[in-house]
Amino acid sequence: MFVFDAHLDLSLNALEYNRDLRQDIAHIRGSEAGMNDLAGRGAGTVCFPEMRKAGIGLCVATQLAGCMKPAAPVGAWNSPAQAWAMTQGQLAWYHAMEQDGQLRQITDVDGLKEHLSNWERDAQNCPIGFILSLEGADSIRTLSDLEASHAQGLRALGPAHYGIGRYALGHDCDGPLSATGRELIAEMDRLDLILDATHLCEQTFWQVMDLYKGPIWASHHNCRTIVDDPRQLTDQQIKALADRGGVMGVALDVWMVAPNWVRLESTHPHPGATLEGLADHVDHICQLIGTVKHIGIGTDLDGGFGTEQTPGDLDTIADIQKLFGILSKRGYSDDDLESIASKNFIDFIVKAWS
Repeated sequence: MFVFDAHLDLSLNALEYNRDLRQDIAHIRGSEAGMNDLAGRGAGTVCFPEMRKAGIGLCVATQLAGCMKPAAPVGAWNSPAQAWAMTQGQLAWYHAMEQDGQLRQITDVDGLKEHLSNWERDAQNCPIGFILSLEGADSIRTLSDLEASHAQGLRALGPAHYGIGRYALGHDCDGPLSATGRELIAEMDRLDLILDATHLCEQTFWQVMDLYKGPIWASHHNCRTIVDDPRQLTDQQIKALADRGGVMGVALDVWMVAPNWVRLESTHPHPGATLEGLADHVDHICQLIGTVKHIGIGTDLDGGFGTEQTPGDLDTIADIQKLFGILSKRGYSDDDLESIASKNFIDFIVKAWS
């Protein structure tokens, strides 16, 4: 099953975790034995070989460097200039991986179609395609940086991350867009960027739905009806996203999957903390909106955590293929599975870029 993963923090892992993603997962884990400086040390799930085993031929790969308060353990800087410099370093890493034949940046419909054709013809020797997204807008020093980033191939942007951002509040806060946040939304509209609603606080989510005229997706979210937390989308938000033609990627961070999972405290086994639990979120979305056409995969794996905070039956990202077997047993057709695995997000991108 060909998979489009709508959210992977590849450059964060390469530069802040110092992982060479070209190596196999056992080597990466072994090199981190005894380290405890960051969450997920010695328990990573993502590298290029495992992505290929997963069938991930295309992904949304992030730049991530914020100035949010309170600061996160990674991806947080004390000034926009520092954050901008980190995103440029991350971009340089992506280019280095292109030069090494590991990745290929996708920026337009022609490039997307060519990549999909190449992957179908010879997946083993085809680079993994990536679409560049910025998670949190704090690194945008002024709006001229956004135009420069677009010229560098940036095609999606989520205005918020955690905490108090320079342009928007994260999901753990509450309040409207600032004046500069509204200016950012207008500039995104002008540049025809995809707006990622992930991490927006609820008040800002609804404001953005009114203000933004361009395409909107939610790259890595699950359902608040199942896990009651502001990080999740309510049924009303899911319906609104679908009404706009958006796609929502279900995420594998297990506290977003399983009710009552407490980060840094809960351990496996835990009720619902499996890929069956993730399938419950897929079921809920499909039943809520009456179709499979607005749901996809946005794993967020190794997004500041490792196997200590993934479904208990997932060892590496390659195990995402198990989800499709679970959904098949629940009655999803092959066409349904293809839609969820990749087609919905690909169709969304083709429409957005056309």
